[in-house]
Amino acid sequence: MTKGIIAGLRLTSLRLRLVVVFALVALTAAAAASGIAYWLNREAVLTRTQNGALNDFRQEMQNRAATLPPRPTEEELRRTAEQMASGSAGYSVLLIGERDAGKPIVGASDPDAFTLADVPRPLQTAVETKRPVTDANPYPYHLFWQRTQRGSTPYLVGGTKIDGGGPTGYMFKSLAAEKADLNSLSWSLGIATGLAVIGSVLLAQVAAATVLRPVQRLGEAARQLGEGKLDTRLQVSGTDELADLSRTFNSAAESLQKRVADMSARDESSRRFVADMSHELRTPLTALTAVTEVLEDEQDSLDPMIAPAVALVVSETRRLNDLVENLMEVTRFDAGTARLVLDDVDIADQITACIDARAWLDAVDLDAERGIVARLDPRRLDVILANLIGNALKHGGSPVRVSVRTEPAERAEGADQPAATAGDGEEREYGEDLVIAVRDHGPGIPVEVLPHVFDRFYKASASRPRSEGSGLGLSIAMENALIHGGSITAANSTDEEGRVDGAVFVLRLPRDASGVARELRTRSSQGEVEER
Repeated sequence: MTKGIIAGLRLTSLRLRLVVVFALVALTAAAAASGIAYWLNREAVLTRTQNGALNDFRQEMQNRAATLPPRPTEEELRRTAEQMASGSAGYSVLLIGERDAGKPIVGASDPDAFTLADVPRPLQTAVETKRPVTDANPYPYHLFWQRTQRGSTPYLVGGTKIDGGGPTGYMFKSLAAEKADLNSLSWSLGIATGLAVIGSVLLAQVAAATVLRPVQRLGEAARQLGEGKLDTRLQVSGTDELADLSRTFNSAAESLQKRVADMSARDESSRRFVADMSHELRTPLTALTAVTEVLEDEQDSLDPMIAPAVALVVSETRRLNDLVENLMEVTRFDAGTARLVLDDVDIADQITACIDARAWLDAVDLDAERGIVARLDPRRLDVILANLIGNALKHGGSPVRVSVRTEPAERAEGADQPAATAGDGEEREYGEDLVIAVRDHGPGIPVEVLPHVFDRFYKASASRPRSEGSGLGLSIAMENALIHGGSITAANSTDEEGRVDGAVFVLRLPRDASGVARELRTRSSQGEVEER
């Protein structure tokens, strides 16, 4: 339990701030109350002791010291002082008289405990000063007192003088008992303050548990909602503000779930429509393709007035056929049913076959060593290469340079690197990436176009929306790279003088996609992954 409390008290947590505020408020209130209580009790104790001792001393001065003769002897002063100090007040007495004019004599109840040196000089001056008698001041001499310290013990010193030439008397009372009582009181108040702070911390924990637990549940529900668990709801109880917040969250989650469901249904409907449309178009396109092939074979023998129309029909039919195939491929990616059929591929042979099949051998310069083997989907790799090289030839012109190299694998931090398993059960792990760069020497890609080159149906020139391409080639190439766990980047290359010297597309694929294929098969129950 203690570990749970400590774990909950992060430096930036609301729980810690609540505990600190409660503790500070309790500490301030308890310290203020304790200080006031201590001050009031201190004044009450000292005033009571002081008044009792001074009143008793005044009464003894009137009853005993006033009865001494004008010229008392030292013995008379000492005896009277002892009698005055023998009362219950518990103070020592010092009496000062005159043997002759200007010749004082002193009588002390306890010379070892109290002498004239213990009386502060300002107090002696105040006691000896004779004041004029008026209506407002009927007595020439008054009783004065002062608190003093001797060592670590506090004392009360008081003094007065008998009117009409009597002796001067001083009393000296220890306040050690009162100090001990006040120290006990301060310790008690300190303990009470500490208990109040501890109680406030415990109370803050209870308050935090009461207030923050619903907030934590709300945060956890929001996290689950962000992870796609749209059926997450909070249990609502009570009628306070937190309950209203929970109801608002449930309402928002329900609305979001409905909207997402509607959007998913519309998206699924759109994908189904595209897939169905593409599928339905394939049958008539097959027939059209067969007819156009016959027309193309007979094009030289056709009427010159008809030949251009036949050529247009042939090219547009091929373009429509490519568009339908691309749409079907995009639909498979969107539906998550795209398949990986892995095989060991010699990359140099694969690229050579790709450009040879499309009659690009004279326009492409290949820089690839024989023997670089990767475990990939050869059909999808052919689609990627055909799109990248074809795009370079179309927009950059020949010669197009294709270079192949291997580099240490780039993986996200903490990603697993499962060993690849060959068809015969032998495990191998390449730990490398295959990097294929396709570079042309054309005008390059405009800066404003670079962020969109892999977007579907995006064309660099808005004034030419109709062109030979469908705007899907680079998008499909990127999807095929991503399904392998790879990527494609596009940039402009520069010459030695810093001028743009064509565009360069860099394809990066894992040299062994077996681990990616297994992960894809685990994550998607709809995806089919095959290895041969």
